[in-house]
Amino acid sequence: MRLGIYGGTFDPVHAGHVRMLKAVTDSCGLDRTLVLPDRIPPHKEARYLTPGEDRAQMCRIAFRDCKNTEICDWELRQEGKSYSVLTLRHFHELYPLDRLFFIMGSDMLKSFHHWYRFEEILQLSGLICVSRSREDSRDIVDCANALRELGGEVIIARTEPLELSSTEIRERLTEGRDCKGLLDPEVTEYIKSHGLYGTVSQ
Repeated sequence: MRLGIYGGTFDPVHAGHVRMLKAVTDSCGLDRTLVLPDRIPPHKEARYLTPGEDRAQMCRIAFRDCKNTEICDWELRQEGKSYSVLTLRHFHELYPLDRLFFIMGSDMLKSFHHWYRFEEILQLSGLICVSRSREDSRDIVDCANALRELGGEVIIARTEPLELSSTEIRERLTEGRDCKGLLDPEVTEYIKSHGLYGTVSQ
């Protein structure tokens, strides 16, 4: 079985995340995917990270129609930073007969050689990269080739990129601007009902 591992802060989960997962599932032949919200991401400033249960619940809503996809709170239940190699070790032990594929955006692939124990990650799983902009295609190919020379399996998923970030979404919500088409309507409702990102609780 080909098992996708899709991690991130998902703060909040948006249309780009959902589109990315659906594209990868279809083009890379994944049999099943686990979505794992980070507890403390090692590559980002997380001082004001939204509580894990809220982020997990928004993921359950947003990915509800994605086939063979499960929201997993394993990283949220761990101590310390959510290093990808620790997650992959866990699921490699849990599913030793499956081939793991770690899903990431192009920005993560370009910084991958700085990740904690990145060479072990290449041994534990393949990488699936989805472009986040039209300008980074050449950089992605160069990075992928460099990692392949180290013995890694890197798949570049061909899909139209959606240039959207959670930071932009948070700013829109805080300023009271419309997020139609950027967030699942039920995610927007959850955010407002819980007063997240500076919205007024309803």
